[in-house]
Amino acid sequence: MKVNAEARQRLSALLRARENDVLQRWAEIAARSLRGRLTEAELVRQVREVYVALMGMLEGAGDGELAGAGSSESRAALGELSRSWARQGFTPTETANLVFTIKEVMLDLSESGETDQVPADFLVLSLLVDEMGLYTFDTYTKARESIIADQTEQLLELSTPVVKLWDGVVAVPLVGTLDSARAQVVMEKLLQTLVDTGSAYAIVDITGVPAVDTQVAQHILKTVVAARLMGAECIISGIRPQIAQTVVALGIEFGDIATKASLADALVHALRASGVEFSKRNRSL
Repeated sequence: MKVNAEARQRLSALLRARENDVLQRWAEIAARSLRGRLTEAELVRQVREVYVALMGMLEGAGDGELAGAGSSESRAALGELSRSWARQGFTPTETANLVFTIKEVMLDLSESGETDQVPADFLVLSLLVDEMGLYTFDTYTKARESIIADQTEQLLELSTPVVKLWDGVVAVPLVGTLDSARAQVVMEKLLQTLVDTGSAYAIVDITGVPAVDTQVAQHILKTVVAARLMGAECIISGIRPQIAQTVVALGIEFGDIATKASLADALVHALRASGVEFSKRNRSL
């Protein structure tokens, strides 16, 4: 929205003349909803950044348009503020209110007779601030979505560890639901571990998987096939009676893939297949 030069000049002159009062009242009003989550000095600094962004729209070459080329510094300042508050855990309402508060400040000054601001100028200021607030809200939302996506990826990494049980034997203990996204992470981590360790055997343990349906079985089978393509033999462990009955009822075929009831049984199978011999030690009383 383009704003005529006269209105921008009047607003700019007013804000410059009452800068200290405006910033002080702005910080005081904004502090009400923050409940002490920012220090006074930090809040004043944040308010000043928004003030500078607003002045940039009024005095810059962008004709009061936030989307214009002349308002790039204002957009950058508001964007950084939004991303910072998103990382600190502030709500989108708190973030946008930091911008919208200037309208309450100017209204208070006008009602108290401390300014001779005309209604038309207040309307112009309100429209400019609304545009800034919406931009702040939009940037905040995108930042939060990015943070949530990063956290989800980190949780997937933590929930799908690949551990080395023995020389040449690695295991993937699965816990919880196995969906497409997690299955992809499992496959990538397993294949990378096989490359890094040169292991010939991989155990996929599903003891912690609450239920196995056709989709889960397909994810497991794809992981096994991918590992086989890397030259590793796979063993599926954790086949509880309930899971065995479900697999049979669904008609799921594991083919020639070795399956064991427990991780210990799978490890013994892998060690024997790799040539490790076991012997029982006689303990004398």
